[in-house]
Amino acid sequence: MQKFLAFIAIFLFLSTDIVAWGFFAHKRINRLAVFSLPPEMIGFFKSNIQFITENAVNPDRRRYAVKGEAEKHFLDADVYGDSAVYFLPRYWNQAVEKFGEEELRKHGIGPWNAYNTKNQLTEAFKKKDQKAILRLAADLGHYIGDINVPLHTTKNYNGQLTNQYGIHAFWESRVPELLSDDFDFFVGQAEYIPNTQLEAWDAIIGAHLALDSVLNFEKILSQRFPEDKKFSFEERGGINTRVYSKEFTKAYNDMLAGQIERQMKRSIKMIADFWYSAWIDAGQPVLNDLLDKPVEDLEEKFAPPPTPLNIREHEGITLQESPEELRKSFYRAMWRTGN
Repeated sequence: MQKFLAFIAIFLFLSTDIVAWGFFAHKRINRLAVFSLPPEMIGFFKSNIQFITENAVNPDRRRYAVKGEAEKHFLDADVYGDSAVYFLPRYWNQAVEKFGEEELRKHGIGPWNAYNTKNQLTEAFKKKDQKAILRLAADLGHYIGDINVPLHTTKNYNGQLTNQYGIHAFWESRVPELLSDDFDFFVGQAEYIPNTQLEAWDAIIGAHLALDSVLNFEKILSQRFPEDKKFSFEERGGINTRVYSKEFTKAYNDMLAGQIERQMKRSIKMIADFWYSAWIDAGQPVLNDLLDKPVEDLEEKFAPPPTPLNIREHEGITLQESPEELRKSFYRAMWRTGN
């Protein structure tokens, strides 16, 4: 238990600027989504853009403290068979009737959760509950970002089944951190989505279709790059950490032909669309009324559970380590590929 508490302390209190869709990408995606909102919304969201940005990572922090959070970030579609993304029930009640809630949560509830969070945001808009609007908007941005990540749609979520351990953080953290300054993130203005549940499933389908390229291209490049060219070492948080080299990262991004840029742009547009749709469905409340109201006590508190939660680790962090080793593992998980 002491080891677990040590890990929680490390995860929650280290600066998010040096933590790792990785923390960097989630923050950038949420921030950029604000600028696609219409005039009736953008004033309120821009005045709170720092909160929307910084709290984009709260759902990841919450995974370690709140039971039932971890399964909201993914859907292991391939567990249900080939082409499951096309025939899985789109609506939660139908899915529960077919598979049972326990089975669904075991393999992830990403698209259903995104829709549920959008509905909660709609209710917050109706009530003009400033605190709830900001919290749910930030959360919704995170969940939508996650369902646009190919590795969030498979049981092989970190390449552990194909001897590609570490590919998760490589795709969603390392590439954006190194290369996204050169990405084109213009997505246009937010649009109303009549059925956000089906839109969430379209995101899952698109991400899952990209999965073969994510895995296969990394394998092809790994055969071309010798070990000392594929990896390098960088200092992160005072720790000399093994990472994918800049050369390998750029080659991977080039081979993917802009896939990561496209998925980030899709996430940005989709988040803005969902925020806008929630506002429309709430009756288009006047948000400028909230501009003069001070935002108080919005910090989310995370208390460790009495016993460690049984959640899977995309990044491969283990709790069977000393506090110092946990710290090292944490940094390795966010910035690297291995030991």
